[in-house]
Amino acid sequence: MPYDTRPAGPRTDGFPTDDFRTAALRTDDFLAEKDALALEVRHWLRAGSSLTDLEVLASAAAWQSLESYVGLSLRSSLRAVATGVAAEAGALSSRLATAAEPDDLAAVRTALLRLRRRYEQVETVLDFYGDAVNTRTSPRLGAVLRGLDALAVDSMDRVLRPLGMEAPPVLTYLDKGLGASILRSGARLWDASLSPVAAIKITRHNMWRPTSLVHETGHQVAHMTGWTGELGAALYERMAPVSVLAAETWRSWASEVAADVYAFVLLGYAPLPALATVVDGPSSKVFRMPAGDPHPFGWIRVLFNAGLCRSWFGPGPWDGIARTWLLRHPLSRAGRDVQVVAKASLANLPALADTCTRTPLRAFGGAALSAIADPRAVAPAELARLAERAGASLYTSTYLQRLEAMRVLAWTVIQGHAVPDGRAVSSAGPTAGTTAAQDDGTELWLRRIGGAVAAAA
Repeated sequence: MPYDTRPAGPRTDGFPTDDFRTAALRTDDFLAEKDALALEVRHWLRAGSSLTDLEVLASAAAWQSLESYVGLSLRSSLRAVATGVAAEAGALSSRLATAAEPDDLAAVRTALLRLRRRYEQVETVLDFYGDAVNTRTSPRLGAVLRGLDALAVDSMDRVLRPLGMEAPPVLTYLDKGLGASILRSGARLWDASLSPVAAIKITRHNMWRPTSLVHETGHQVAHMTGWTGELGAALYERMAPVSVLAAETWRSWASEVAADVYAFVLLGYAPLPALATVVDGPSSKVFRMPAGDPHPFGWIRVLFNAGLCRSWFGPGPWDGIARTWLLRHPLSRAGRDVQVVAKASLANLPALADTCTRTPLRAFGGAALSAIADPRAVAPAELARLAERAGASLYTSTYLQRLEAMRVLAWTVIQGHAVPDGRAVSSAGPTAGTTAAQDDGTELWLRRIGGAVAAAA
């Protein structure tokens, strides 16, 4: 419908004449709105184009610290989503130039508001990855994180490769907080694109005992193999004859149980003290079981992980951690539902360990997880034998870095759990045995792995 440019005549009720359509703009108003939209579209075109400069997000040194394949994959993906915003703004500019009707302007404005939302979503994606990459600005930290990238890929290869699957690229980054986390490769991002890498947060307080890294890669493996749903069903079946409430609860925990079990089969006892440190707190927190939380409450989570160790290794320092938790957090302090789940679980820890590690599953080609990653290989005695045989080459041998990285990591972390007289700690933390020299040794080993990756690239 063309614009009505006739002046509005008087009406007896004081309003414009009926033949002037109040929903339509007069010519001068149309041009003013079109000019205003042109300014806004030009602004978002410029803003969208600026997103493609990835060195604004992170320094050149930080980008260079990435392993080449990871860097290329991430840069390509981020540049593609940024270019998409700029292209959308360019198309909108062309659309505005040909607008001649009120409906045209209304459609352009609707599309402009959509573009603004799209820009914010893409900016969130770019900021997330930019901040993650930027934690590598320091060459020293960049080398350590590159080493952790390599360990993460290695941990996934241990199970995925025998199944004929390829581990995705990994970007580790350092951040605050108590717990690690993962944004899985292939996960849907804020702008509906897919994450090109597995982005794993490493916490500062656990950087030198990074066993949580393998818990997080366990989430990626569980997703890729379909393990979580199958494990949930198996846990429910095992616990249902004992308590339906406990069975439903364990099924709801399947994703986090899978990740804990994955860390256990590759690292053995090593993750347990760090886990106990992270989930500890007042008993009210340790027994908290919020609806919808996929994590087992802290009390049972620690005892379950100690039970995994007992199931495969027999008695050991994990029993001391379990005793401490039972004394520190008496079950009488828990609510009724938590007590029901806790008592049923505690009485069935060996059965739960069997379900998680010894039960054949389709996710692993009809085999049990332990048939692919045997926990006995990371029993403390086996790790000690590895260290004794390797001697001074334990942290320098490229052969061991390539074939035994998980076991070397497990041994290194366990050594940090020893108190001065050689006993393993029986509390929830490694404070007494973790020395600056041990941390320095771990750092040098990680940097050496990171350097080997860079050299190979």
